[in-house]
Amino acid sequence: MTTGADNQTGRLTKLRRIGGLTAALAVTPYLLIKIVWSFGLFVPTGDMGGADWRAINAATAFLAAVGIFLAMAFSRPWGERLPAWLVGLPVWVGTGLLVPMLLVAPVLGPAAMNRDQDAGSPDFWVYEQVLVMISLVGIGVGLPVALAGYTTARWPEALGGPLAYAEPVGSTRHLQVPLARLIAFGCVVLACVKVFWAAGGTLGLDGTELDHRDLWWRMLSLSTALWALAGAWGILVLATRRGARRFLPPMAAAWVSSGMLFSYSFYSLLTLTDMQQPSPELPVAGALARGGGAILGVMTGMVLLLVLHDRRRALRGTD
Repeated sequence: MTTGADNQTGRLTKLRRIGGLTAALAVTPYLLIKIVWSFGLFVPTGDMGGADWRAINAATAFLAAVGIFLAMAFSRPWGERLPAWLVGLPVWVGTGLLVPMLLVAPVLGPAAMNRDQDAGSPDFWVYEQVLVMISLVGIGVGLPVALAGYTTARWPEALGGPLAYAEPVGSTRHLQVPLARLIAFGCVVLACVKVFWAAGGTLGLDGTELDHRDLWWRMLSLSTALWALAGAWGILVLATRRGARRFLPPMAAAWVSSGMLFSYSFYSLLTLTDMQQPSPELPVAGALARGGGAILGVMTGMVLLLVLHDRRRALRGTD
């Protein structure tokens, strides 16, 4: 006789397989495009055939291959035997990159195509961009679905259950609370700066580069601000255990926010090269925003590890 637990396990297994297969299939066009570009073939402009662009395309092709590997690992039982760090680190960076991008893709996708066409890209580049966007949306949807099923099976305490739990012996909560408050303050400051710039403020911007404040730049600024605020809320709720009844909402907010602040800080370094349109921020202001975001992302990730460590010990009854 099939029990309710067996039915739930079967649904999770099916969910993992569907999500993992969807993500792997969706990212394949992106991987193929990046491999071709790495060899300098079918590039939209002559500049993208340079060594720097080819290196970036090779690196992103490698990341796409890692994404396919993780998608398959999340969908198969052998994935549960992988070391935790091998799963957690790329997932942290990947969800930080993909989930925020997925939410603004309907706006940023056309904005990116218009920007590239204004820069002189040929018409066939539009079709390549469409394939890239389909891949990003597919992995942005499929990978989190597979990850949810995988995490529920391997680390159920990381997703389910109420926020409150009994304090374990040797708890690190005395470290979590002050660190969370410091992180939340930093996130609010960063969000205010990003909203100020997106709304038209010019303090901290280069007066000669104001024309580069296009829709793409404003949307990324607003997205960073929103996720910084979400992370501030999430990490405060997790550390103080007040402000929510369930563990998942603040955990998801803090996880995606920390990965986003870290990964997008490094992504914005491309604006210092010839591979991206120059950023309108003054060098010092841009460096402070990038460095602050990266530090806040890492600090949030460290507090999350402390929270998950204590929660696992409490719920599993281990010292």
